[in-house]
Amino acid sequence: MYGGVVTVVILAAVAFPAFKFFYKAPTCFDGMMNGNERGMDCGGACEKLCSTDFFPPKVSWYRFEQIAPELYNIAAYVVNLNTDGEAKNVPYHMALYDDKGMLIIDLPGTMTIPPSRNTLAFRSAVSVGKRTPARVFFEFTGTPEWQRRSDTLSKLVVLNKEYKDEENGSSLMITLKNNDLRPIGRTTVYVALFDASGNALGFSKTILDEILPGQTVVAPYTWPVDRKGKVISIDVLPLAE
Repeated sequence: MYGGVVTVVILAAVAFPAFKFFYKAPTCFDGMMNGNERGMDCGGACEKLCSTDFFPPKVSWYRFEQIAPELYNIAAYVVNLNTDGEAKNVPYHMALYDDKGMLIIDLPGTMTIPPSRNTLAFRSAVSVGKRTPARVFFEFTGTPEWQRRSDTLSKLVVLNKEYKDEENGSSLMITLKNNDLRPIGRTTVYVALFDASGNALGFSKTILDEILPGQTVVAPYTWPVDRKGKVISIDVLPLAE
């Protein structure tokens, strides 16, 4: 019996340090499915979400709009149905074609899809030279890697949308207020204009610097086109930088 006890003590003295030396606690970056993960390094306690934990983004439309001679804005409206999922650096490409189907310009890029919000993939002041765009194409070129995130702009509220058509253009003033007790950092505010049938008529963006707690700010937009009263609804799509 004494021999057995001694053997157990010796084994414990050897096994416990060996276990501590060789055992590696599960992490979200070890290339294995362990701990409470639902997949390899995703789900459970990991910030990265597994492919079964999120909805893929949907592209509702993509458009181009002339803003000056030889200069165009291009946008794609991306719908995100994930309330707690954010994807950064999602790769895409846009392309403009002329009326003969010939490529004018191809524009690769990346975008952020914020949690619980729709957004725009947006390129401004794209130069096309003397050529005239007839159609645009947009597609994602990689699978988004979703991270578990909450909406940091949930307390940024839209107080007013004031759109005006004028003889030589149109303008929009968006009034926002930070109802949070903390300041909101640099924020891009995209907008999209729609007619009564839900067709996109225009889009743009404004960048706001820090918005202090309780502060009200105005985001201005202008276009060189009179839409003759066709704008019926406006989507405001803020994105934290």
